[in-house]
Amino acid sequence: MSPDPQLQSLRERLPQWMDASRGKAAEGRVASYIPELAKAPADALGVCVLAADGSSVFAGDCGLPFTMQSISKVFTLLLALKDKGETGVFARVGMEPTGDDFNSMLKLELVEPGKPFNPLINAGAIAVTSLIDGATPADKFSRVLAFFREVADDPTLDYNEAVYHSESATAHRNRSLAYFLKDNGVLSENDEVEDVLEVYFKHCAVETTCRNLARMALVLAFDGTDPISGRELIPRRYVQIAKTFMVTCGMYNASGEFAIRAGLPAKSGVSGGILTLVPGRFGIGVVGPSLNGKGNSIAGVHLLETMSSHFDWSIF
Repeated sequence: MSPDPQLQSLRERLPQWMDASRGKAAEGRVASYIPELAKAPADALGVCVLAADGSSVFAGDCGLPFTMQSISKVFTLLLALKDKGETGVFARVGMEPTGDDFNSMLKLELVEPGKPFNPLINAGAIAVTSLIDGATPADKFSRVLAFFREVADDPTLDYNEAVYHSESATAHRNRSLAYFLKDNGVLSENDEVEDVLEVYFKHCAVETTCRNLARMALVLAFDGTDPISGRELIPRRYVQIAKTFMVTCGMYNASGEFAIRAGLPAKSGVSGGILTLVPGRFGIGVVGPSLNGKGNSIAGVHLLETMSSHFDWSIF
Protein backbone atom coordinates (compact mmCIF):
# COMPACT_ATOMS: atom_id res chain seq x y z
CA MET A 1 0.00 0.00 0.00
CA SER A 2 1.58 3.30 -1.10
CA PRO A 3 1.68 6.19 1.40
CA ASP A 4 -1.21 8.63 1.21
CA PRO A 5 0.13 11.78 -0.50
CA GLN A 6 -1.98 14.04 1.72
CA LEU A 7 -0.01 13.02 4.82
CA GLN A 8 3.16 14.76 3.64
CA SER A 9 1.22 17.88 2.76
CA LEU A 10 -0.42 17.73 6.17
CA ARG A 11 2.97 17.47 7.91
CA GLU A 12 4.10 20.63 6.19
CA ARG A 13 1.00 22.67 6.92
CA LEU A 14 0.04 21.49 10.41
CA PRO A 15 2.39 23.76 12.41
CA GLN A 16 0.82 26.89 10.92
CA TRP A 17 -2.72 25.53 11.23
CA MET A 18 -2.12 24.45 14.83
CA ASP A 19 -0.95 27.94 15.79
CA ALA A 20 -4.01 29.53 14.21
CA SER A 21 -6.41 27.10 15.88
CA ARG A 22 -4.72 27.18 19.29
CA GLY A 23 -5.34 30.91 19.37
CA LYS A 24 -9.08 30.17 19.39
CA ALA A 25 -8.86 28.39 22.75
CA ALA A 26 -8.92 31.68 24.64
CA GLU A 27 -12.46 32.23 23.37
CA GLY A 28 -13.79 29.12 25.16
CA ARG A 29 -13.86 27.56 28.62
CA VAL A 30 -12.87 24.20 30.06
CA ALA A 31 -15.81 22.11 31.30
CA SER A 32 -16.24 22.49 35.06
CA TYR A 33 -19.61 20.87 35.81
CA ILE A 34 -17.61 17.68 36.33
CA PRO A 35 -15.05 19.16 38.75
CA GLU A 36 -12.19 16.86 37.74
CA LEU A 37 -12.41 18.03 34.11
CA ALA A 38 -11.70 21.62 35.16
CA LYS A 39 -8.06 20.66 35.79
CA ALA A 40 -7.34 20.28 32.04
CA PRO A 41 -5.03 22.85 30.40
CA ALA A 42 -7.24 25.31 28.53
CA ASP A 43 -4.66 26.13 25.86
CA ALA A 44 -3.85 22.52 24.93
CA LEU A 45 -4.41 21.30 21.38
CA GLY A 46 -3.32 18.02 19.86
CA VAL A 47 -4.13 16.01 16.75
CA CYS A 48 -3.29 12.61 15.27
CA VAL A 49 -4.18 11.56 11.73
CA LEU A 50 -3.76 7.83 11.05
CA ALA A 51 -3.76 6.19 7.61
CA ALA A 52 -4.66 2.64 6.59
CA ASP A 53 -1.02 1.53 6.36
CA GLY A 54 -0.35 2.64 9.94
CA SER A 55 1.51 5.82 8.98
CA SER A 56 0.49 8.89 10.92
CA VAL A 57 0.90 12.61 11.37
CA PHE A 58 0.64 14.09 14.82
CA ALA A 59 1.19 17.51 16.32
CA GLY A 60 0.80 19.53 19.49
CA ASP A 61 -0.39 17.98 22.74
CA CYS A 62 -1.33 14.66 21.17
CA GLY A 63 0.07 12.76 24.16
CA LEU A 64 -2.23 14.53 26.61
CA PRO A 65 -4.48 11.98 28.36
CA PHE A 66 -8.18 12.83 28.58
CA THR A 67 -11.41 10.92 29.13
CA MET A 68 -13.68 9.88 26.29
CA GLN A 69 -16.87 11.30 27.79
CA SER A 70 -19.55 11.35 25.06
CA ILE A 71 -17.21 9.89 22.44
CA SER A 72 -17.68 6.58 24.26
CA LYS A 73 -21.36 6.64 23.28
CA VAL A 74 -20.51 5.72 19.69
CA PHE A 75 -18.85 2.52 20.81
CA THR A 76 -21.37 1.51 23.46
CA LEU A 77 -23.99 1.90 20.72
CA LEU A 78 -21.97 -0.44 18.50
CA LEU A 79 -21.62 -2.97 21.32
CA ALA A 80 -25.34 -2.79 22.13
CA LEU A 81 -26.13 -3.35 18.44
CA LYS A 82 -23.89 -6.42 18.49
CA ASP A 83 -25.64 -7.66 21.63
CA LYS A 84 -29.28 -6.82 20.85
CA GLY A 85 -29.47 -6.03 17.13
CA GLU A 86 -31.25 -3.09 15.53
CA THR A 87 -34.70 -4.14 16.70
CA GLY A 88 -33.63 -4.42 20.33
CA VAL A 89 -31.78 -1.11 20.39
CA PHE A 90 -34.32 1.00 18.53
CA ALA A 91 -37.16 -0.29 20.66
CA ARG A 92 -35.56 1.80 23.44
CA VAL A 93 -34.09 4.77 21.59
CA GLY A 94 -34.95 6.78 18.48
CA MET A 95 -33.06 7.83 15.36
CA GLU A 96 -33.62 11.61 15.24
CA PRO A 97 -31.71 14.74 16.30
CA THR A 98 -33.35 16.63 19.16
CA GLY A 99 -32.38 20.28 18.76
CA ASP A 100 -32.09 20.31 22.56
CA ASP A 101 -29.08 20.27 24.88
CA PHE A 102 -27.38 16.89 25.28
CA ASN A 103 -28.60 16.57 28.87
CA SER A 104 -32.15 17.84 28.31
CA MET A 105 -35.16 15.87 29.49
CA LEU A 106 -37.71 18.15 27.80
CA LYS A 107 -38.85 15.84 25.00
CA LEU A 108 -38.95 12.77 27.24
CA GLU A 109 -42.08 14.30 28.73
CA LEU A 110 -43.49 16.14 25.73
CA VAL A 111 -43.18 13.51 22.99
CA GLU A 112 -44.75 10.05 23.06
CA PRO A 113 -43.69 7.32 23.72
CA GLY A 114 -41.15 9.06 25.95
CA LYS A 115 -38.02 7.32 24.70
CA PRO A 116 -34.83 9.27 23.96
CA PHE A 117 -34.57 10.72 20.45
CA ASN A 118 -31.13 9.24 19.69
CA PRO A 119 -28.28 7.25 21.27
CA LEU A 120 -25.82 10.17 21.50
CA ILE A 121 -27.70 12.40 23.92
CA ASN A 122 -27.28 11.49 27.58
CA ALA A 123 -30.71 9.93 27.98
CA GLY A 124 -30.21 7.83 24.87
CA ALA A 125 -26.75 6.72 25.91
CA ILE A 126 -28.02 5.71 29.34
CA ALA A 127 -30.75 3.62 27.65
CA VAL A 128 -28.16 2.05 25.32
CA THR A 129 -25.87 1.26 28.25
CA SER A 130 -28.69 -0.71 29.87
CA LEU A 131 -28.83 -2.97 26.79
CA ILE A 132 -25.24 -4.21 27.00
CA ASP A 133 -25.05 -7.86 28.00
CA GLY A 134 -23.73 -8.81 31.43
CA ALA A 135 -25.09 -10.16 34.69
CA THR A 136 -23.66 -7.36 36.84
CA PRO A 137 -22.38 -3.81 36.32
CA ALA A 138 -18.85 -5.18 36.61
CA ASP A 139 -19.56 -7.75 33.87
CA LYS A 140 -21.07 -5.11 31.61
CA PHE A 141 -18.20 -2.67 32.04
CA SER A 142 -15.65 -5.43 31.58
CA ARG A 143 -17.19 -6.15 28.17
CA VAL A 144 -17.31 -2.44 27.29
CA LEU A 145 -13.66 -1.97 28.20
CA ALA A 146 -12.59 -5.10 26.32
CA PHE A 147 -14.41 -3.82 23.22
CA PHE A 148 -12.84 -0.36 23.48
CA ARG A 149 -9.40 -1.95 23.90
CA GLU A 150 -9.92 -4.15 20.86
CA VAL A 151 -11.00 -1.28 18.59
CA ALA A 152 -8.21 0.99 19.89
CA ASP A 153 -5.68 -1.85 19.67
CA ASP A 154 -4.52 -0.87 23.16
CA PRO A 155 -4.76 -3.44 25.98
CA THR A 156 -3.77 -0.80 28.57
CA LEU A 157 -6.87 1.35 28.04
CA ASP A 158 -8.69 1.88 31.35
CA TYR A 159 -10.98 4.31 33.11
CA ASN A 160 -9.87 7.26 35.23
CA GLU A 161 -11.16 6.62 38.74
CA ALA A 162 -10.92 10.27 39.82
CA VAL A 163 -13.05 11.43 36.87
CA TYR A 164 -15.51 8.57 37.41
CA HIS A 165 -16.03 9.49 41.07
CA SER A 166 -16.21 13.21 40.24
CA GLU A 167 -18.84 12.56 37.59
CA SER A 168 -20.85 10.19 39.75
CA ALA A 169 -20.89 12.60 42.69
CA THR A 170 -22.22 15.53 40.64
CA ALA A 171 -24.50 13.76 38.13
CA HIS A 172 -27.83 14.99 39.46
CA ARG A 173 -29.24 15.69 35.98
CA ASN A 174 -28.18 12.28 34.66
CA ARG A 175 -29.78 10.57 37.64
CA SER A 176 -32.98 12.49 36.96
CA LEU A 177 -32.86 11.39 33.32
CA ALA A 178 -32.30 7.77 34.32
CA TYR A 179 -35.18 7.71 36.80
CA PHE A 180 -37.40 9.35 34.19
CA LEU A 181 -36.42 6.58 31.74
CA LYS A 182 -37.20 4.00 34.41
CA ASP A 183 -40.62 5.54 35.00
CA ASN A 184 -41.30 5.60 31.24
CA GLY A 185 -40.38 1.93 30.91
CA VAL A 186 -37.34 2.64 28.71
CA LEU A 187 -35.24 1.08 31.43
CA SER A 188 -36.71 -2.32 32.21
CA GLU A 189 -37.96 -3.56 35.55
CA ASN A 190 -34.70 -5.47 35.96
CA ASP A 191 -32.55 -2.38 35.35
CA GLU A 192 -31.45 -0.79 38.61
CA VAL A 193 -30.78 2.89 37.91
CA GLU A 194 -27.55 3.09 39.91
CA ASP A 195 -26.22 -0.08 38.25
CA VAL A 196 -26.84 1.35 34.78
CA LEU A 197 -25.29 4.68 35.76
CA GLU A 198 -22.20 2.99 37.17
CA VAL A 199 -21.46 1.49 33.76
CA TYR A 200 -22.36 4.75 32.00
CA PHE A 201 -20.10 6.92 34.16
CA LYS A 202 -17.23 4.45 33.83
CA HIS A 203 -17.33 4.25 30.04
CA CYS A 204 -17.46 8.05 29.87
CA ALA A 205 -14.37 8.10 32.13
CA VAL A 206 -12.25 5.77 29.95
CA GLU A 207 -8.95 7.58 29.52
CA THR A 208 -7.56 7.93 26.05
CA THR A 209 -5.24 9.95 23.78
CA CYS A 210 -5.48 11.40 20.29
CA ARG A 211 -3.64 8.33 19.01
CA ASN A 212 -6.23 5.99 20.56
CA LEU A 213 -9.08 8.00 19.07
CA ALA A 214 -7.45 8.01 15.64
CA ARG A 215 -7.04 4.21 15.83
CA MET A 216 -10.70 3.73 16.79
CA ALA A 217 -11.80 6.16 14.09
CA LEU A 218 -9.74 4.29 11.49
CA VAL A 219 -11.83 1.16 12.10
CA LEU A 220 -14.99 3.20 11.48
CA ALA A 221 -13.42 4.79 8.39
CA PHE A 222 -13.06 1.28 6.94
CA ASP A 223 -16.59 0.14 7.81
CA GLY A 224 -15.67 -1.94 10.85
CA THR A 225 -12.57 -3.66 9.48
CA ASP A 226 -9.21 -2.72 10.95
CA PRO A 227 -7.14 -2.03 7.81
CA ILE A 228 -3.88 -2.47 9.70
CA SER A 229 -4.61 -5.98 10.97
CA GLY A 230 -7.19 -6.91 8.34
CA ARG A 231 -9.63 -8.09 11.03
CA GLU A 232 -13.35 -7.34 10.90
CA LEU A 233 -14.21 -6.03 14.37
CA ILE A 234 -17.70 -4.63 13.82
CA PRO A 235 -20.40 -5.51 11.26
CA ARG A 236 -20.50 -2.96 8.45
CA ARG A 237 -24.21 -2.28 8.93
CA TYR A 238 -23.70 -1.24 12.55
CA VAL A 239 -20.85 1.09 11.63
CA GLN A 240 -23.10 2.63 8.98
CA ILE A 241 -25.70 3.33 11.68
CA ALA A 242 -23.11 4.82 14.04
CA LYS A 243 -21.60 7.08 11.39
CA THR A 244 -25.04 8.36 10.43
CA PHE A 245 -25.68 9.35 14.04
CA MET A 246 -22.25 10.99 14.16
CA VAL A 247 -23.19 13.21 11.21
CA THR A 248 -26.66 14.11 12.50
CA CYS A 249 -26.08 14.22 16.27
CA GLY A 250 -22.36 13.80 17.02
CA MET A 251 -21.45 17.44 17.64
CA TYR A 252 -24.36 18.25 19.95
CA ASN A 253 -26.45 21.19 18.72
CA ALA A 254 -23.70 22.22 16.31
CA SER A 255 -23.92 19.00 14.27
CA GLY A 256 -25.51 20.70 11.28
CA GLU A 257 -22.97 23.52 11.32
CA PHE A 258 -20.08 21.04 11.53
CA ALA A 259 -21.58 19.00 8.69
CA ILE A 260 -21.66 22.10 6.50
CA ARG A 261 -18.21 23.40 7.44
CA ALA A 262 -16.26 20.15 7.79
CA GLY A 263 -18.58 17.52 6.32
CA LEU A 264 -17.19 14.59 8.33
CA PRO A 265 -18.77 12.05 10.72
CA ALA A 266 -17.59 13.11 14.17
CA LYS A 267 -18.25 12.73 17.87
CA SER A 268 -17.13 15.16 20.52
CA GLY A 269 -16.87 14.96 24.30
CA VAL A 270 -16.84 17.64 27.00
CA SER A 271 -13.26 16.77 27.93
CA GLY A 272 -12.35 18.41 24.60
CA GLY A 273 -11.87 15.28 22.53
CA ILE A 274 -13.16 14.86 18.98
CA LEU A 275 -13.13 11.58 17.06
CA THR A 276 -13.62 11.98 13.32
CA LEU A 277 -12.75 10.20 10.12
CA VAL A 278 -12.34 10.51 6.38
CA PRO A 279 -14.14 7.45 4.96
CA GLY A 280 -11.77 4.96 3.37
CA ARG A 281 -8.70 7.07 4.21
CA PHE A 282 -8.04 8.37 7.72
CA GLY A 283 -8.93 8.09 11.38
CA ILE A 284 -8.47 11.36 13.27
CA GLY A 285 -8.26 12.13 16.98
CA VAL A 286 -8.19 15.66 18.37
CA VAL A 287 -8.03 17.12 21.88
CA GLY A 288 -8.56 20.73 22.91
CA PRO A 289 -10.17 21.11 26.37
CA SER A 290 -11.42 24.68 25.89
CA LEU A 291 -15.06 24.38 24.75
CA ASN A 292 -17.40 26.62 22.81
CA GLY A 293 -20.96 27.32 23.90
CA LYS A 294 -22.21 24.07 22.35
CA GLY A 295 -19.77 21.90 24.33
CA ASN A 296 -17.30 21.19 21.51
CA SER A 297 -13.56 21.87 21.49
CA ILE A 298 -13.32 25.38 20.06
CA ALA A 299 -9.74 24.98 18.80
CA GLY A 300 -10.35 21.38 17.69
CA VAL A 301 -13.37 22.30 15.58
CA HIS A 302 -11.45 25.16 13.96
CA LEU A 303 -8.55 22.85 13.14
CA LEU A 304 -10.79 20.16 11.63
CA GLU A 305 -12.69 22.68 9.56
CA THR A 306 -9.37 24.06 8.26
CA MET A 307 -8.02 20.62 7.36
CA SER A 308 -11.25 19.43 5.74
CA SER A 309 -11.66 22.59 3.69
CA HIS A 310 -8.08 22.50 2.41
CA PHE A 311 -8.12 18.82 1.43
CA ASP A 312 -11.78 18.73 0.35
CA TRP A 313 -12.62 15.93 2.77
CA SER A 314 -16.33 16.64 3.05
CA ILE A 315 -18.50 13.61 2.35
CA PHE A 316 -21.22 15.85 0.89
